[in-house]
Amino acid sequence: MRWTLKPKPEITGVNTLAKALNVDTIIATLLVQRGIQTYDEAKKFFRPSLDELHDPFLMKDMDKAVVRIKNAIESGENIMVYGDYDVDGTTSVALLSSYLKTLSPQVTTYIPDRYNEGYGISYTGIDYAHDNDISLIVALDCGIKAIEKVAYATSKNIDFIICDHHRPGDKIPDAVAVLDPKREDCEYPYKELCGCGVGFKLIQALAIDQNQEIEDLLPYLDLVATAIGADIVPITGENRILAFYGLQVINAAPRAGFKAMLSEVKKENLTITDVVFIIAPRINAAGRMKHGLHAVTLLTEENYEIALQYASEIEVYNSDRKDADKSITKEALAQILHHKEEDRYTTVVYDEKWHKGVIGIVASRLTETYYRPTLVFTKSGDKLAASARSVKGFDVYNALNECTDYIEQFGGHKYAAGLTLLEEQYEAFKQKFEDVVSSTIDTALLTPEIAIDTAIEFEQITPKFFRILKQFGPFGPGNMTPVFMTEGVKDTGYGKCVGEDDKHLKCKIQKNGIAIGTIGFGLGNKHKIIASKQDFKAAFTIDENEWNGVVSLQLKLKDISE
Repeated sequence: MRWTLKPKPEITGVNTLAKALNVDTIIATLLVQRGIQTYDEAKKFFRPSLDELHDPFLMKDMDKAVVRIKNAIESGENIMVYGDYDVDGTTSVALLSSYLKTLSPQVTTYIPDRYNEGYGISYTGIDYAHDNDISLIVALDCGIKAIEKVAYATSKNIDFIICDHHRPGDKIPDAVAVLDPKREDCEYPYKELCGCGVGFKLIQALAIDQNQEIEDLLPYLDLVATAIGADIVPITGENRILAFYGLQVINAAPRAGFKAMLSEVKKENLTITDVVFIIAPRINAAGRMKHGLHAVTLLTEENYEIALQYASEIEVYNSDRKDADKSITKEALAQILHHKEEDRYTTVVYDEKWHKGVIGIVASRLTETYYRPTLVFTKSGDKLAASARSVKGFDVYNALNECTDYIEQFGGHKYAAGLTLLEEQYEAFKQKFEDVVSSTIDTALLTPEIAIDTAIEFEQITPKFFRILKQFGPFGPGNMTPVFMTEGVKDTGYGKCVGEDDKHLKCKIQKNGIAIGTIGFGLGNKHKIIASKQDFKAAFTIDENEWNGVVSLQLKLKDISE
């Protein structure tokens, strides 16, 4: 682990803000590090307002999209809402289809089959639309590179509206409207929306046209918040507002499908982290193990009893998904050792039997062991398909772009991407990818980094301090949970390893007569440091622990070091 201390902000600015807000300097330091300098900026940060959302018509083609949908509704056309099979795609389809159904009964949904059709817009989906007299397809979380597919639809008299957030290629599809804040010719002020966020901007524009208020759209924000968390987009600007209100909906008035998925969860207040680890994997499991439409059906079901039945089916898919990702990760790690590839700059593994639905999760798991850009391949029809994951600071999308001689198609983001290639290109691609990464990556990025916001002493960690800290949420990229460091701490003598294979570290650490309980997930191998009875330093986040109805502050260790 590399420990890096974030630069200390200029002290007069910190003191001025601390005074204006009547908070201590550590809170003010954390705010200044997040670009918040004034009372008004702090107010916007702590009290996100729906009034701060941008006008959806600032997005290029939004006016065209609204006109085309209105015409379709007025003339009774059949509309198909089409989306990808992951969390962002299925929540997008649930969001737009349920809103459009308040305006027209002629709305259907379509999610491509992960195995037979693959990612994005498919010819099968367009043929299905043609066979069912559908003349307008609204595609969400995909489509920005679907030049040929959109042309094919046009030849069948089917119009397309594309709502995407992935990076466009050199050419934009010739659709009626292409909504994507990452288009170079789009001047929309916030570029980091997820697919469901772009879908929300579309219903916001439709709502303005219907003389509805923004408050009328609040019930849809649980879907948007879930997609924001699952798609790992920055929780800044507009995303922060959408996630903030979306979490309120999840906690106060969740839709039947969410309520059903959460029926076994004994937690008062869900955070964005809970959404990512409890709700998102279950939504994803449908598309991974069976079909993404199961997720849309659950998310749009209004009857709680029926939603419970759907949720229990999805629970089975999720359990199967866990078994598959465990066994494939084991096989992939064995493959790396077998080929003696532990010391490469990249991890690229392949087995034709691996389940296509979990290779993305396996890629993430492998980066936990070998911290480097990772690709996991499996057989998909007559080609190989892969999921890519990267390490912090390295753009895997750009690296793949250097390997296009060997790739059939690819798409995605800086830290996660997908691609297909022909089997005979696999070895050449694998070598090219290694060459590109080894010649471009800063080797420091191959060691996981703990970015520490600021040092803190135990006497400063009070319930009042934690109450303010909680208001920094929702946390995520661009606004990560603050990480603190304290030097010169000691174990009180009861530290032990817990969990399967003694993987985790549980102890109580003290300094200046103040002791605080701690848990260090995955830090069982550091037990010798606390057992030495010597002073050590700890990097941690601050959390609450509930035990037998008693809530106390606890530290979640990120790392400890002598």
